[in-house]
Amino acid sequence: MTFSSSSSVPALAAITCLVVVVLGCYWPVEARIPTTLDGPFEPVTVPFDQSLRGNAVDLPESDHRVRRRVKGFEPEQISVSLSANYDSVWISWVTGESQIGYNIKPLDPKSVASVVRYGKLRYPPTHEATGYSLVYNQLYPFEGLQNYTSGIIHHVRLTGLKPNTLYFYRCGDPSIPAMSEIYHFRTMPVSGPWSYPERIAVVGDLGLTYNTTTTISHLTSNDPNLVLLIGDVTYANLYLTNGTGSDCYSCSFPHSPIHETYQPRWDYWGRFMENLISKVPIMVIEGNHEIEEQAENKTFVAYSSRFAFPSEESGSSSTFYYSFNAGGIHFIMLGAYIDFTRSGKQYKWLEQDLANMDRSTTPWLVATWHPPWYSTYEAHYREAECMRLEMEELLYSYGVDIVFNGHVHAYERSNRVYNYNLDPCGPVYLTVGDGGNREKMAVKYADEPGNCPEPSTAPDEYIVPSERASFGHGILEVKNETWALWTWYRNQDSDNKVGDQIYIVRQPDKCHVRQVLKSWIVDI
Repeated sequence: MTFSSSSSVPALAAITCLVVVVLGCYWPVEARIPTTLDGPFEPVTVPFDQSLRGNAVDLPESDHRVRRRVKGFEPEQISVSLSANYDSVWISWVTGESQIGYNIKPLDPKSVASVVRYGKLRYPPTHEATGYSLVYNQLYPFEGLQNYTSGIIHHVRLTGLKPNTLYFYRCGDPSIPAMSEIYHFRTMPVSGPWSYPERIAVVGDLGLTYNTTTTISHLTSNDPNLVLLIGDVTYANLYLTNGTGSDCYSCSFPHSPIHETYQPRWDYWGRFMENLISKVPIMVIEGNHEIEEQAENKTFVAYSSRFAFPSEESGSSSTFYYSFNAGGIHFIMLGAYIDFTRSGKQYKWLEQDLANMDRSTTPWLVATWHPPWYSTYEAHYREAECMRLEMEELLYSYGVDIVFNGHVHAYERSNRVYNYNLDPCGPVYLTVGDGGNREKMAVKYADEPGNCPEPSTAPDEYIVPSERASFGHGILEVKNETWALWTWYRNQDSDNKVGDQIYIVRQPDKCHVRQVLKSWIVDI
């Protein structure tokens, strides 16, 4: 369904089944889908129901969904990622077996070729592309800790693709031969004010628990064209190198000489996710659980090695921040765990990226990073305040429409806000840190007695009108240059039952952005 950008939209009278929560009882009511134009909204808090925690237990290595099913150097853990524009994508995969122990011997990445054969027909393929490969190590300079070396990780960029087109592909090394089965993906639509992916799935703090499997099952049933993962991927750092895990690392292992990880959890995650992300592109930004410190103070090595990023294509020199277009949406992925100050490389890149945007072809501007700037939960309360002070003004001046965050293990949706004030031109902040990981849900609020260190610093109660402690995922459906439908689904409900839903409405005639003003000055 496509809506007119006019403020008078008959389709908004459409009826949907919303959920009203009263003392834990759910009553379906017939109501139209609200819009941000109806706001600001009064706060609605759904108390946490302990019975809804689900099964927050990690899948064991014996689970058939995470076991290695290929032989020799056949490809596994296959995934698709977007480049900066529709005409290019990345295909990634792993060949060979990883090793963990005291006497590991890294594989030679040059021993296996990185080849993708692809085309618009299932068979035969009409194009071939080659890429590069690498092996990474996770090393610990302490006696008794086991080291890890990965399989060979391959990244191949396909170029010259047509928009909104289905392509079939196989990856691997045809000379061995060790090629994958035939997979497929669909490219993004061309950028333009009436051209958008139908459904974009958004999830954060995913992990690999039985709750995760429910999240991914529900997400997959919504048939997304793109997946955004807002940090905290595998939670491999909740484990010692011997494979012993805990819901709380610091509680269980207070005397560990370094924060250990169990890197095979990355392989388990890649195998479990392959069925989805070998077909649907996934775009990832780092979270705190990807830090994974090791010898020589190296960090984020698994994250930076396993995923392909359109860093170079978007003018970035880093895997921690980059941008890309998906139809008429420009996505900015920012790093909260590296330098974000105004004198740093990331900020200067962000300034340039925003200045290069063309809102006539990408009207929507969506930003993501892991820890939220605005949250009512005690967990991680104002943890990213320094980043907000550095970057919020810049993002606001360019008219960011939506911000996605994770980190807080709950779902929250804000009113439009800027600098702790309700602002009709500020972005809507959506926290989706409820993907399913084994850590506990966030249930305590910052403004509860004894929780907020400075009562005067508690945010305005109207900033975050919707908050729910439950695992789930969200779907963004951009309808045109001014209207987008956001829907959040709870894991505990049926696949198609809505937990929260709202139309996010842009008002470009009311909210002037810096680029428009700059262009006007140039024209004069």
